[in-house]
Amino acid sequence: MKKYFSNKSFLAGISILAFLLIFLITGSIFNCHRYDEIDTLNKFAHFSSEHLFGTDHLGRDVFSRILVSLRISFSTGFIVMVSGLITGIILGAFSGFFGGICDSIITKIIDTQMSFPGILISLMLIAVFGNTVEITITALYIMTIPRFTRIARSGFIKYKNSMFVTAAKSKGAGYMRILFVHILPNIMPDLTVTATLNFSLSILAESGLSYLGLGIQPPLVSFGRMLNEGQRFILQRPSNVLIPAAFLILLVLSLNLMGDGISEVNKK
Repeated sequence: MKKYFSNKSFLAGISILAFLLIFLITGSIFNCHRYDEIDTLNKFAHFSSEHLFGTDHLGRDVFSRILVSLRISFSTGFIVMVSGLITGIILGAFSGFFGGICDSIITKIIDTQMSFPGILISLMLIAVFGNTVEITITALYIMTIPRFTRIARSGFIKYKNSMFVTAAKSKGAGYMRILFVHILPNIMPDLTVTATLNFSLSILAESGLSYLGLGIQPPLVSFGRMLNEGQRFILQRPSNVLIPAAFLILLVLSLNLMGDGISEVNKK
């Protein structure tokens, strides 16, 4: 951790992310407005102590909607990242370590999935099953599996014939112990970089789908939904576009900087 925090990219990224988390927690504690509360008599209100970021075209508090959008982005990105990482490790472990028919089947499935653009698969799932939060997360989760699987597979292939694996086998260690206790820790640095970058890509993908009206649906709100609604009134109230855009950029930038920092430290 000392090496990571001595890296400027990682330090900048984690500082921005910490700021956003503190903003989310403290804002949620002291916020006194509902994100979906409509007050047409108070639409396009200016910044004030009552409405820190003003209100939108329906009189809804922008500050409250930013808090909910941050929470949606954090939770969606984290769930997609963790579930994709676990699935990718399991598939990559069995594919890379055991090889043979198992490797052929998993590789063919992954290659077939990667031949289709991830956003196309997401649009297909949403069109068939509906655009609920669960379907959006599932679609983004399916998009992340190939990246984690390919990296995990290459790592298990690299280490399956190593001396420490041979020593573990000679001591009677089972396959599960060899896979997840002896080999997995050696490939976690590469998987961590991929997980960080996939976190940010999942957030961007969710925002893109919501912007197109295919992701998070009202009354819930996300950055993509706020940008979609705010663009119609950008000349009248540009802050309703600039504020959610700024928070989305900061969130994605923080994760990308952390990923770059981790990658730089791992290469040394």
